[in-house]
Amino acid sequence: MTLTELKYIVAVAREKHFGKAAEGCFVSQPTLSVAIKKLEDELEVKLFERSANEVSVTPLGEEIVRQAQSVLEQAASIKEIAKRGKDPLAGPLKLGVIYTIGPYLLPDLVRQAIARTPQMPLMLQENFTVKLLEMLRTGEIDCAIMAEPFPDTGLALAGLYDEPFMAAVPSNHHFAERKTLTAQELKSETMLLLGTGHCFRDHVLEVCPEFARFSSDAEGIRKSFEGSSLETIKHMVAAGMGITLVPRLSVPKGALDPKPKRRSEDQAFVRYIPFDGDPPMRRVVLAWRRSFTRYEAIAALRNAIYACELPGVKRLS
Repeated sequence: MTLTELKYIVAVAREKHFGKAAEGCFVSQPTLSVAIKKLEDELEVKLFERSANEVSVTPLGEEIVRQAQSVLEQAASIKEIAKRGKDPLAGPLKLGVIYTIGPYLLPDLVRQAIARTPQMPLMLQENFTVKLLEMLRTGEIDCAIMAEPFPDTGLALAGLYDEPFMAAVPSNHHFAERKTLTAQELKSETMLLLGTGHCFRDHVLEVCPEFARFSSDAEGIRKSFEGSSLETIKHMVAAGMGITLVPRLSVPKGALDPKPKRRSEDQAFVRYIPFDGDPPMRRVVLAWRRSFTRYEAIAALRNAIYACELPGVKRLS
């Protein structure tokens, strides 16, 4: 058996789909399928149950996939140990970021990283938290910027900042001229949510749990709609379809100025309103495998993040 074959079975177990797994491994589906069949023949076990609509992992296959993940992590550690003898800042750093952080942190972070450690380019991967955790375990990425909470996976964690939420409402909404809001006031509004899989959706539902009760009746439909990204939801807010909550860093620059000289198109149709008192917030952290040996690279990345403009958030030391 080879590390490549182990990588393939981990990918199939993660994606539950041969085509998507092949795409993620940058190989053709026949190449991946042949390699997995070869491994199954060598082990004389069936790792996957294949049907027309889905792929499932056999009970024995689940145990083998877990071991394969461990082997891949250890193999990645060997490479990192070798790199450590050289310059730990030389070579790419594979960084994962969740969808609701990437668009707002990465532009400034990439500029800071280029200025500070040009020899360490960032290889970026945006994905859901659950996917990034799997990629960390298998060594596909070195570290990830995510929002707590997420399952305890034995990763090393460093807090980056606490980020408050704000309400985004249409400019002609009856809340539009308010200086602050309370979570209680949102209960009677039509709430726009991110789709399932986004951790920020769960954060919003913690603030407004009544919107978790989707139903097929007219009231349930009126109370909630879903969007694929925060920017899509902002456009839905601008169109008057409802209100939403957004993390502070996603608020456009200048949108909170009491008398802006000129509003952007987004600011012209959307108003951003802080919460009264202690606002709901999320903690953003940097996570990496404890076996990852490029400690200086992690420290350099944290310093680059702290050098970014992070308006309205509480930086953590």
